[in-house]
Amino acid sequence: MRLPESQLAVLEAANTTDDPTVDRLADATELKPASVTRAAFDLREEGLVAVDETTETDAELTDEAREYLEEGLPEIRLYRAALEAGATDEPVSMGQLIGASGLGGPQVDIALSNFARKGYGSIDSGAVSAAPEATPDADPEAAALETLAAGDSVDDSALLDQLERRDLVVQSERTVRTVRLTQVGRNALEAGIEVAQTVDRLTPEMLTSGEWQDVEFTEYNVAADAPAIEGGRKHILRQTADRVKDVLVGMGFQEMEGPHADADFWINDCLFMPQDHPARTHWDRFALDVPPIQSLPDRLVARVESAHREGVGEDGEGYHSPWSREFAEAVALRGHTTSLSMRYLSGFAGANIEPPQRYFSVEKVYRNDTLDPTHLLEFFQIEGWVLAEDLSVRDLMGTFEEFYMQFGIEDIQFKPHYNPYTEPSFELFGTHPTTGELVEIGNSGMFRPEVLEPLGIEADVMAWGLALERLLMLMYGFEDIRDVHGTLCDLALLRETEVVY
Repeated sequence: MRLPESQLAVLEAANTTDDPTVDRLADATELKPASVTRAAFDLREEGLVAVDETTETDAELTDEAREYLEEGLPEIRLYRAALEAGATDEPVSMGQLIGASGLGGPQVDIALSNFARKGYGSIDSGAVSAAPEATPDADPEAAALETLAAGDSVDDSALLDQLERRDLVVQSERTVRTVRLTQVGRNALEAGIEVAQTVDRLTPEMLTSGEWQDVEFTEYNVAADAPAIEGGRKHILRQTADRVKDVLVGMGFQEMEGPHADADFWINDCLFMPQDHPARTHWDRFALDVPPIQSLPDRLVARVESAHREGVGEDGEGYHSPWSREFAEAVALRGHTTSLSMRYLSGFAGANIEPPQRYFSVEKVYRNDTLDPTHLLEFFQIEGWVLAEDLSVRDLMGTFEEFYMQFGIEDIQFKPHYNPYTEPSFELFGTHPTTGELVEIGNSGMFRPEVLEPLGIEADVMAWGLALERLLMLMYGFEDIRDVHGTLCDLALLRETEVVY
């Protein structure tokens, strides 16, 4: 039998060691681990060896963990300070113990959150009581950190998971391959194996010299493992946005574009949103400390102000509330992309507004919301409007049904709603494919005369703002949008998920 030199070296090394790993074979043969792995798979194809695979978890200490190895875990430091202060007999002020323990910054919250969890005592109304029976010297988390620092492994997966939740370790899985010599392999070694001169590529020099006739070419094993290369790719949210754009363009829409930071006039005043509306306070909007936008069209500003103060038409009332051009010129991050719609419908963006017209945008908006599984501080909104004669709510609902059908969503539900700028108005809901719960996916309606008349629009306009992230949740069953967006996103999920057309 003839074998390439690398395969023979691996076969002989496997014969001298009981079930060696690839790393041990690499040390014994002075080959790279990748070369040993490739040779082992080739030998397995010949029946000379067997390759067993197991998955092992490695845990690497973070910088925070190494700091705690020197100073002690915050909860242990707090407990020791409590013991010295006599907190086993009567409660001691938390402030006194924090000062005595030397804790500061985020370590204080870390100590307090883990103190009771580990049974070191209790905290009530700012006073700390210490449990006399607690044994901080036997703290399993501290012991695990010391074990890992010494280069040994910790077999308690639940303990490792807890340390990872505390950002003290980073766990990673790796595949360990063990090479076992088969009886066929042993017989081949006893019978004797010759080294075959092999090459892995044909060169011009071999052709010129004729050397190619005397060498043996390496057979390529297309099933062998190759190094994993994680290159850059388009985020699934951006893929979904591109899909939405394709669908809307196919439905006859044109795309809008405009500034992320804009005058409050375009963001809210044109929408007949009163300037004292709660949504226009610092609690909901991101105002910017920059010079105001004073290049607003004066005639349009006057008509919008009149609509706010007096209303439009014979029965118009307006709000009779304060209205300030200075506030209208102030700059903020747009809370919805309807600011683009106002720019386009007013003709200020240079768009053709002779009916019929259809426009859309898929752009980012910014709101001062509380983060939760369905809300972010910045997210993508699918803005759209149709300008035409004799439009009705029936047309609007039909547009939504056609749009969502393109994504396999056919159970859209509608709920009447109030908006200052549309009447009638309704919210859209879809059924989550995993939980079965109704998820709000958008808001819509017919623009009111108080919005359209100042803009000079005499036809009907139906408009909407849909949530791109919520669409993604309905398409793929994500229960928390932070799984795909932000610092908590699942990188493996982003690498593996493709938006299907």
